[in-house]
Amino acid sequence: MRYQVGGSLYINDPTYIVRQADEKLYSNLKNGNLCYIFTSRQMGKSSLLQRTSHRLKKEGYESVYLDLTQLVSDDITPAQWYKSIIISLLYSLNLAEEFNFQQWWKMQANLSPVEKLYQFIEEFLLLNIQKTCQTKGIFIFIDEIDSLLNLNFPVNDFFVWIRYCYEQQAYNPNFKRLGFALFGVASPSGLITDSQQTLFNIATAIELFDFKLDETQPLLPGLKTVISQPEIVLQEILYWSGGQPFLTQKLCQLVMQTTFKTSTGKINLSPKSAASWVEELVRSHIIQDWESQDQPQHLRTIRDRLLFFNQQQSGRLLSLYHQILQAQEAQQPRPNSSESFPSSTSLSTPYPTHIDNNPEQTELLLSGLVQKHNGYLKIKNPIYRTIFNSQWVLAQYG
Repeated sequence: MRYQVGGSLYINDPTYIVRQADEKLYSNLKNGNLCYIFTSRQMGKSSLLQRTSHRLKKEGYESVYLDLTQLVSDDITPAQWYKSIIISLLYSLNLAEEFNFQQWWKMQANLSPVEKLYQFIEEFLLLNIQKTCQTKGIFIFIDEIDSLLNLNFPVNDFFVWIRYCYEQQAYNPNFKRLGFALFGVASPSGLITDSQQTLFNIATAIELFDFKLDETQPLLPGLKTVISQPEIVLQEILYWSGGQPFLTQKLCQLVMQTTFKTSTGKINLSPKSAASWVEELVRSHIIQDWESQDQPQHLRTIRDRLLFFNQQQSGRLLSLYHQILQAQEAQQPRPNSSESFPSSTSLSTPYPTHIDNNPEQTELLLSGLVQKHNGYLKIKNPIYRTIFNSQWVLAQYG
């Protein structure tokens, strides 16, 4: 059995973990709701997208996948941007041979680029669905939505267009056959600030949570083939990863790789030694020299998001993170831990950080370092807390 570290899992991958978001996304799309999943990187968004798309296709729907990293470039113009969307829709739906795109584009010369998109959807795409009756409807999955922030022109019109498609359902039944789901590392307010134009006040947010122990049974079969006490080992893996999908898969794969190096291909542990064995694996293969061992990249992505994504904001992010770290360590000290923190006698221990969704909190959540917990922010897992400790934070100020 193979655990996949990074990237989208295959549709039938036996290690795929079904979470609440799977059913919530599927049912909301089927019920005609606009959906969005905005969370940090390597949380399983793309795997969820592909699984949901495949499930809908099996039921007779068409599914279009738009990866905006492939459509966005530094020097792209509005005309090129909207043109690329229309062309992507044509080819994804195998309609390119039925539609003389170049001739049609020229005939719409008096329209703005976004108006051409309106025309294409209403006068060709939806009418084609109505005439052929070969599909129940079309779902457009838009991935890497945060790529829009790299465009050098406003994209409010693009979001207004999506909102228009939903508002038209009351007047044109054909629009009920068109649905959207947006995925990315972004916040609604970061993408569109105009409360009058935003589509997010009519959309359903789908939260993608970390793995819980009772969800992770698909991970056990592989562990059972190579190590004794697999249930305890998996429980300890989840302790260290906090259920973070990338780290959980990576630690499972590290267990497999470690056993392959033994003469028997298997490791025997006692119930009492399993926890310390997993801790040693985590410290030697994840925490120690973490920057050089971070393959595929995960921890460095978090670091870069914190320090370099918005350098004007990085100081405030570090300060907020340090406050959360100090409060959590004061409340939850780990006995016999090798984690070391500099003395802070000159600093009073801060209170836990209440969630108020200010820009710094939103960005820290998108970095993946912290999560919401009972109205407060907390660091996601012991791996992050050990690597990005107080010594690391203070060194960034140097």
